[in-house]
Amino acid sequence: MKKIFLITLFFIGISVIQAQELKWYTDVKEAITVSNKEKKPLMLFFTGSDWCGWCIRLQNEVLKTPEFSKWAKESVVLVELDFPRRTAQPEEIKKQNNELQQAFGVQGFPTVFFANATVKDGKVNFEGLGNTGYVAGGPTAWLAVAEPFVKKPTLSPEPAKTKKSKKS
Repeated sequence: MKKIFLITLFFIGISVIQAQELKWYTDVKEAITVSNKEKKPLMLFFTGSDWCGWCIRLQNEVLKTPEFSKWAKESVVLVELDFPRRTAQPEEIKKQNNELQQAFGVQGFPTVFFANATVKDGKVNFEGLGNTGYVAGGPTAWLAVAEPFVKKPTLSPEPAKTKKSKKS
């Protein structure tokens, strides 16, 4: 009986861990499609995953926590734009990441941009919502900085209606 209980507990634990795993896109065009479908902004994480100490720290202190995971699933579409030194990458990913680094003017790592994106006539247009990097204080402090970027009010496409004045 103990064995059945332990095996059941083991499988429940595995399913909980898998349920918490986040989807990080590396193909920006795929992420944009998901972003527009789900009506969530992109969170573009520019990182040097195998050499940048602050990037690794941000990953461990914030991006791998249950608090961040819960927030991210509800609020953003995650995109990792990695610039590794020891890990090989496909050429198309390197090219894409370099183009986005130039487009966003990223000069240091980690940098996190929040943006909405649209594709028109084959060209991607980004609307920047804000950016941040490493923030000391764990997930609560980092999320306090990130939250206003994804919760910005959107302007209504309809013009405001005005009341007509009565003539006597």
